Amino acid sequence: MRPDILRAHLDLHRDRRDVLGLTAKAVAVGAAVAAGLGTSAASAAPPSDDFSDQMFTSEEVAGWAEQTTRRYGIGDQRGTWNEVTPRRTREALRLLDRGAPVKTYNLGELVQDRFPAFEVTPPRVLHQRLLVHGYEPRGDFVPAATYDPRTSPESGILASPTPLGPNTLSFHEERFPHSGTFQIATQLDNLGHVGVGVTYYNGFRGPDIATPRGLAKLGNEHMGPIVTRGVLYDIVGLKLAQGARTDLFRSPVNGEWVLRDTYRITLEDMRAALRRQGVRREPGPGDVALLRTGWTHLLNRAGFDDPDEPNNRRYIVGEPGIYLREARYLASRRVAVAAADTWGLEVSDPAVTGGNFFPVHQVLLVQHGIRIGEGVRAEDLVNDGVFEFVYLVTPQFQVGATAGNTPPAALGVPSR
Repeated sequence: MRPDILRAHLDLHRDRRDVLGLTAKAVAVGAAVAAGLGTSAASAAPPSDDFSDQMFTSEEVAGWAEQTTRRYGIGDQRGTWNEVTPRRTREALRLLDRGAPVKTYNLGELVQDRFPAFEVTPPRVLHQRLLVHGYEPRGDFVPAATYDPRTSPESGILASPTPLGPNTLSFHEERFPHSGTFQIATQLDNLGHVGVGVTYYNGFRGPDIATPRGLAKLGNEHMGPIVTRGVLYDIVGLKLAQGARTDLFRSPVNGEWVLRDTYRITLEDMRAALRRQGVRREPGPGDVALLRTGWTHLLNRAGFDDPDEPNNRRYIVGEPGIYLREARYLASRRVAVAAADTWGLEVSDPAVTGGNFFPVHQVLLVQHGIRIGEGVRAEDLVNDGVFEFVYLVTPQFQVGATAGNTPPAALGVPSR
């Protein structure tokens, strides 16, 4: 076992007897884990390059629940969220103990009406309309009793022009018509989001957990907030430093460098990025791994109302990202979240995927219980030279939800 992987495991064991036992076990494990199948509760992380791009088989999928049950228990709905222990949180907070000012970063995209979203049927739409209660607003507002988003898609909603009570209370609430979703812009995919046929995380079956109001299992209510260590992989910065301009292009929107649409981020890229950034520890159990591709720079916010605006179309049609080998590597590290500044984390090039749809989502969410962060913006962290940080998020606390739009935040000490 490599020393850095061993250290990550030793971090979880305070007792000397545990440490000695784990050290002996590391010698015996070697390459016991088959390529591409991740790790079991009884096995340590595989050797550094023992990860495969081979597509999983139905027989392998049938054994996934046994792996996750052995690690986290029968009926578990938290996955690698279990790795974010109070001790891990305390260790993450030590990143800020440098006697220097600490800065707070918003890692979310600025969300607004008609944000570009992956195209499915019915479509994902952010079509926010305001509800007013307590006064007569100007503009196009329809009484709530007669409001129908199908006939009045651009109208606001007037609940009542009359204030409540002797203190004249008024209030505003947002309403999302039928295609509104948490699966848009900055989001955290939960474990019930993606399955393999009827199979979902930890052996839950789609027909058993799907209800008209949401998921009966694996919903957002089982997450809760976390504070943990974050590790940033600046792939754009790496390519610029390597002089690999063919892997990049200039955004037509603002001229910033962006990783090209079909670029597959490799494990070698990820490790080279950490070396360049001076980050000595790879992500460990309960950490967050964040990839920077520059994809955010394709967004042309002035053109959100135009469905044919070419840069916004390009934003959602393809994306750079990781593939199965990198996903299995992150799974071996038992990260809490694998995230990127793209809309889907994984490369969409058919030449890489062979026509498979989102297999990285299946490996991370279903096989290993690792949540996926999408649209997580890393530009401010890179500008300040913050490549290790404290990651914090309070996920949407909603029963049966498949994802949440709550943007995560970071605490870091700027180095430049």
